[in-house]
Amino acid sequence: ERVRKVKCFALDMDGTIYLGNELFPFTPEFLETVKSVGKDYCFFTNNSSRNPKMYADKLRNFGITNVGDEDVCISNEVAIRYIKANYEDPRVFVLGTPALIENFKARGITIDEENPNLMVLGFDTTLTYDRLSRFCQFVRDGVDYIGVNADLNCPMECGKFIPDCGSIARLVESSTGRFPEFFGKPSPYTLKFIVDKTGLKEEEIAFVGDRLYTDIAVTENSDATSIFVMTGEGTLEEAINGPHKPDLIMESLAEITALLKEIYNK
Repeated sequence: ERVRKVKCFALDMDGTIYLGNELFPFTPEFLETVKSVGKDYCFFTNNSSRNPKMYADKLRNFGITNVGDEDVCISNEVAIRYIKANYEDPRVFVLGTPALIENFKARGITIDEENPNLMVLGFDTTLTYDRLSRFCQFVRDGVDYIGVNADLNCPMECGKFIPDCGSIARLVESSTGRFPEFFGKPSPYTLKFIVDKTGLKEEEIAFVGDRLYTDIAVTENSDATSIFVMTGEGTLEEAINGPHKPDLIMESLAEITALLKEIYNK
C-alpha cells in the first residue's frame, strides 16, 4: 500500500543502481517498469567528489540514455542552495575535488582560500596534507564550517570501501574540536530539496538506498517512505537491529520491480 502511493522514487546511485563502475543487471528493467506503471524516478547521490554532469555522463555511458544533467541531484547542490539563502557574500574554502570546486563556481559561489568566511568540507579524493592543514587552521580560528555529505565510507567493487566525507570530518574534528552540520542525506535539507524539485508531497516520495544512516534516515520524522536495498554498504542485520528502521527491506531493485509488476499486473 505504501508503494501504491509513491509517485517518485529518489534513487541512491552507488550501491543501489550500480557499484563502482558496474551497473547492476536489474537496474534497466527497474527504470523501465517504474515508467511503465506511470511513476517517476530521480537520482540523488551523496557522493560530493563529482558534479551532476559527471554523474549524468556515467549513467549515459551505462546505457541509461534518457538522463539529462538536471535529472541527477547531488548533495553539493543542497549545500549550495543553503549557502545562497544564508550568506549575502559567501567566500568559500572548499576542501574537495576539482569537480566539487567547479560545481560551486558554476553556481556563482566565490572560492577564496586566503580570506574565507565559510569552510565547506566535501568528499575529497584528491586530499593533500597542505590543504588539509590550511583548512583546519581556518576551522580552528572559528570560521563558519559546514560539510556536504555525512557518509563514512564509499562502497567500491568486490566489497571494498574507501573513506568518505564523514570520515574526513572526524579527522578535522580530532584536530580542531569542531564537527560540521551536513546537507546531504540524512539532512532534512535534502528531503526539502527533493520535495521542491519534484513538486510532490512527502508521502508521494520513496527514498531507495543501501546506507541506513543516510538513505533510510533521511525519511525519519517525515511522511516519505524508505526502501532499503542490500546491494551496497548496509546489511540485513543492521536494518533489523540498528537505530534506523526502513519501511521496506528489499534484496535489490529487482524485488521492487517484481512488486510493481504484481501491483499493476504487468
